Amino acid sequence: MATEPPSVRLNQWMRAAFFRKPQSIRILVGSLGYQLSKRSLAHLLSAVVFTGVTALAQSSYADEAPKRGGVLEFASTVEPGNYDCHGNTSFAFLHPVAPHYSTLLKFDAANYPQIAGDLAQSWEVSPDRLTYTFKLRPNVLFHDGSRLTSADVKASYQRIVHPPQGVTSSRQVDFGAIAAIDTPDPVTVVFRLQWPDAAMLANFASPWNCIYNAAKLAEDPQFPKTHILGTGPFVFVEHKKGESWTGRRWDKYFQPGKPYLDGYQADFMPGPAVMKAYESGRIMAEFRGVTPTQRDELVEKLGDRIATSESPWLSNLLVVFNTNKKPFDDPRVRRALSLAIDRWGAAERLQGSTFLKYVGGLMRPGANQAMSEAELTALPGFSHDIAAARAEAQRLLAEAGVQDLSLTLLVRDIPIPHYAGADLLAASWKEIGINVSQDRRNIWDWQKVVDAREFDVALDFSGDFYDDPTFQLTKYVSHDLSPVNFAGSTDRFLDALYVAQAMTTDPRERARIVRAFERHALTEAYTVPLLWWNRIVATSAQLKGWSITPSHFLGQDLTDVWIDIGSTHSSGASGVMNPGRR
Repeated sequence: MATEPPSVRLNQWMRAAFFRKPQSIRILVGSLGYQLSKRSLAHLLSAVVFTGVTALAQSSYADEAPKRGGVLEFASTVEPGNYDCHGNTSFAFLHPVAPHYSTLLKFDAANYPQIAGDLAQSWEVSPDRLTYTFKLRPNVLFHDGSRLTSADVKASYQRIVHPPQGVTSSRQVDFGAIAAIDTPDPVTVVFRLQWPDAAMLANFASPWNCIYNAAKLAEDPQFPKTHILGTGPFVFVEHKKGESWTGRRWDKYFQPGKPYLDGYQADFMPGPAVMKAYESGRIMAEFRGVTPTQRDELVEKLGDRIATSESPWLSNLLVVFNTNKKPFDDPRVRRALSLAIDRWGAAERLQGSTFLKYVGGLMRPGANQAMSEAELTALPGFSHDIAAARAEAQRLLAEAGVQDLSLTLLVRDIPIPHYAGADLLAASWKEIGINVSQDRRNIWDWQKVVDAREFDVALDFSGDFYDDPTFQLTKYVSHDLSPVNFAGSTDRFLDALYVAQAMTTDPRERARIVRAFERHALTEAYTVPLLWWNRIVATSAQLKGWSITPSHFLGQDLTDVWIDIGSTHSSGASGVMNPGRR
């Protein structure tokens, strides 16, 4: 008998929960030990209207008049494996490719997390939050000269929600609430939902939801995998594999006067070469981030020719236990291993040399939905008293009958911060008598091993574009519903809480549900956070109009970026801003 995809099963479950009405949602979650208040259930169906209006991204350099011209040259430590936005998940894809495409909405990087229109000129959400209506800009052209219409938006989202055979849709589950997409006229798109989704507006602003040409998709659903045809500020020029990616200004871009740059070039190079490229003036930026040590070296060598920006990062390292393999199927063993990790001590030691800086739960520390330190330290693995925690870890291992444990830790072959995280785990577990060997693999082989569940413990990472539980909790939902749950765990209590928080529009009630989710997830310890990251980006002092956000996925379309060509900060190196490319 054919098995339905995980996203379909989750959709059916959430749809059933919604249409069984509030009392059934209470039964669904309450039967598992969590009570939803009448107030929140009433609020779930209450009238809330959101109206969006067009807002151009505000430059963080509003007091300076942008200058046109110049080619921005920046570095990327990895290059895209293919060209399809809908199936990719890495910054290595977005940084070179995002400037070619537009999305329905986007995050205003200068005012994160404010959402602004991109292709959408305005939008409205119905009182029951089941209908989202977008009015499109009427003057948008694809780079081949064809006009964008609502049909292109519909075809692109249908490809995300219901991918054709052979097409990968990495965020299909995020749009499971969509029941229908209507296009009453060429500039109107209407999304009809099966249930209210608290994260839906943010989902429409995802940088991954590139809008493709409907005609090209009709000819070949795989067209975007090998071709670039968008409506963004820059036209694709060339991809020299192993070397560079180039784009030039689209003179018919729908925002008058933009983009300011003549073009851009992404140079693919390993980490050590990036620092040399900064110092020589070849590049103006590497937008993922540098370590504190690297920042200090650049400031010392380049002085006022370099500028740095810093932000907490919506990324963290995760410790994944293979629950299909003994002894990691025992919650006592998993909890013991989490208890033994000296997170607070490591955060102090590592924040000066790596991205790793913050101790936190499942939500980014400092974010609206994040646990307080008092709440967090009451949970296993997060106490400040590491001696007591390790004593409890040894007690749990003895109770589980585990002794002389040796394990292999699967690690991505990325030195910063993955090697540092792996070394922390090995050292922590050695303190309770566990021997750890590391298996370092390139990211493609790492993924194959994880997907096959052929590991003991894996060091994973999580990275998102927006602080919202619907995004951050997906790795903890049961594996038959979420393909990114690499632990292979099944926990219907967590599934029920996930459904409840997604469908709850009362922020306070939603926070309570998320807190219950976190407490249960961190106690069962199928997957646990190690440390959250801190983002530092170094840019040439001549580079203007770019703003740092907690996500390295945002603000990379380069629409508002410009080069202060006459700046006194110029290093004199032609690579900083190549006059010959104006």
